[in-house]
Amino acid sequence: MTDSINSHSSPSSPISWFRNTAPYINRHRGSTFVIVIPGAVQESGALPRILHDLALLSSLGVRLVLVFGSRPQIDRRLKERGIETRLHRGQRITDTDTLPHVLQVVGAQRIELEALLSLSLPNSPMQDAKLRAVSGNFVMAQPLGVVDGVDHHLTGRVRRVDTDGIQSLLQNGSLVLLSSVGYSPTGEAFNLSLGDVAISTARDLSADKLIILGSTAGVHDSDGALIKQIAVDQQSVAAPDHEEEARLLHIACDACRAGVPRSHIVSFQDPDALLGELFTTDGSGTLVARRPYEQSRWASIRDVGGVLDLITPLEASGVLLKRSRDLLEAEIGRFRILERDGRTIACAALYPFEERKSAELACIVAHPDYRGEQRARRLLQELEHEALAQGLREVFVLTTQTAHWFLEQGFEEGSLEKLPPTRKALYNLQRNSKVFFKTLAQNS
Repeated sequence: MTDSINSHSSPSSPISWFRNTAPYINRHRGSTFVIVIPGAVQESGALPRILHDLALLSSLGVRLVLVFGSRPQIDRRLKERGIETRLHRGQRITDTDTLPHVLQVVGAQRIELEALLSLSLPNSPMQDAKLRAVSGNFVMAQPLGVVDGVDHHLTGRVRRVDTDGIQSLLQNGSLVLLSSVGYSPTGEAFNLSLGDVAISTARDLSADKLIILGSTAGVHDSDGALIKQIAVDQQSVAAPDHEEEARLLHIACDACRAGVPRSHIVSFQDPDALLGELFTTDGSGTLVARRPYEQSRWASIRDVGGVLDLITPLEASGVLLKRSRDLLEAEIGRFRILERDGRTIACAALYPFEERKSAELACIVAHPDYRGEQRARRLLQELEHEALAQGLREVFVLTTQTAHWFLEQGFEEGSLEKLPPTRKALYNLQRNSKVFFKTLAQNS
C-alpha cells in the first residue's frame, strides 16, 4: 500500500463540464427555489439577464417563486413627493400617506417583471420559454403594531402564506411572483419586509433553497476573503462588517433556522454567479446551511464508488497499489472520507497492527479540485486521533512519491525492519516504497 495527496484531474472541456453538471441538473429537477430579488437588482439593469437564467432553471424542471423588493424605488418615489421616509430598526414605518405610493411602486415593478418574463428573445434562454408568471394575494398579513413605543401603522408582518395556491401553480409549471405587500382578512394592505416574506414563503413551501441576490459575491470575512460556506451556528463568527452582507446573512441564517436546508447569497452583478453557484462544486457565492456543508465520516459500502473515483487514476499511473473492487468493499470500513454536497472529495484508510501497537495510514487522496486546502492533512489528523483512541502508539506510511509531504506532517524515515512482521511480509520489493513513522503524542 502507498499514499498520495492528489488524484489526477479530468480534462477541461465543454463536454467534461457538461458531464460534471449532470448530477446538479438531476438533483435540482423538481426542487422548489425561492429567489429573493431586492429592489437594487431592478435599479442595476441586471434584471433581464437574471430572468434569462431563471428561464433556464425553469426549463430544467426547477419550480420558482420570485420575491421582489422595492426599497430604493419607494425611497425615490417618496422623496419626489416630499414625503419623509421613517425607519425603525431598519423597517419602514408605513402610514396612510405612504401606503398609496408603496402600492403604486410595487404594482409598477410587478408589471415590469411580468413583461420581461413574457419576452421570447431569439438566441437566449428566453427563446420559446413560454413562462407563465402568476401573482396574487398569496401572502396574508397582520399589523406589526407598536414596537419600542413606535406605532408602525400599515407596516405588517406575515400571518400565513397560501401554500396550497402556490403549490398548485408550481405544479402546473407557472412561476409565482410575490411582492412585499400582504393582505388581511378585513381587506387591508400592509407593507412587509422583504426578508419576512422570503423566509415565511420558503419555510411554508418546504423549499429546497432560498437564493438571495446581493451586490457583492457573497459574505466576506474580516480580511476580505469570500466565505464559501458557513453553518448557521457559525453566523456570529462570520459577522461581516459590510451592512448589506450582514443583513443578507441574517436572512439566510433565519431561513435555515426556519427549516430551509440551504440558503445562498450570490452576486447579481456577476453574470455567471447564479448558475455557477447552482451547477459547480465550489459555487460562486456564500452557502449557508443548517449543518456543515463539508462533512467527515467513516465510509460505508455505498461510498465504494466515490472512493474508486479518487484512487483509480492513481492506481493506473502506479502511484497507488491497485485494489480490486471486491477488496475495497471488504475494507471500506477502514476508510474515512470527506463528503461535499454528496460527493467524496478526499479519503484515507487506517489499518491497525495490534502486535506492534501501530497502524498503517494508506490511500490518503484528495480530489485535484481541492488542492492546497488542507483536506488530506485533516483526514490524516483524524486518523491519528482514531489510532490513539484505539490505544496505538505509532503510525506509519509507505510511499513512493510523497515523502516530503509526510516529513512536513512530522513523520521520520525509518527502516523496513521496524514494520510489523505481518506488514513486512507483504512489502513489495518492486515498488521500493520508503517507510515513514510517526510517534503519536497523547495530546495530539
